[in-house]
Amino acid sequence: MKIIIYVMLMFVLSSCKYNEDNKSLTSAKNITCTYKACTGTYIGKEFINGDDIAHQFSNQMAASVGDQLKKLYASRTYAKVDLKNISMRTDGMGSGSVSYSLTIPFLSVTNKCDAYTAFDHVGGWNHTPALAQRKAQLKNVVLAGRHLNISELKTTKQGLQEYWIQWQHKVVQADCEYN
Repeated sequence: MKIIIYVMLMFVLSSCKYNEDNKSLTSAKNITCTYKACTGTYIGKEFINGDDIAHQFSNQMAASVGDQLKKLYASRTYAKVDLKNISMRTDGMGSGSVSYSLTIPFLSVTNKCDAYTAFDHVGGWNHTPALAQRKAQLKNVVLAGRHLNISELKTTKQGLQEYWIQWQHKVVQADCEYN
């Protein structure tokens, strides 16, 4: 029993990042996903010890969206991200505390081989995202014969820039390889 409790505690702690500046835990629990969208907001420090904490919310959201697309696919509710209607908003940049809100909407598709099951991003504050590098990193996870589906550059008024990327995962959608 002690081992089970220990494992559960380690799982909870590993899914959170300890923030020494305000002695609290920052986690992805502020993201909600449905069959229509994933939404969430990060409110907190921009940088801690030089780490871009606010931008790490994009990582959390991308992981949550990828997980949700896989869940939908497994339940035969086929979907893909509506890249054109992704909404990003930042407030408070430069003040030490920022609010970063994201909405990643889904589109329903009828054919499972038109669905997407993986999601990522590349971007940052006030610099050009390294899109070519991210494409190279992802080239081996895409279903054979398919390509990355990449959004237009999304930019907030305060300089956050992101490309959002979805693809048909070669393992999850292996049965779609020749469709």
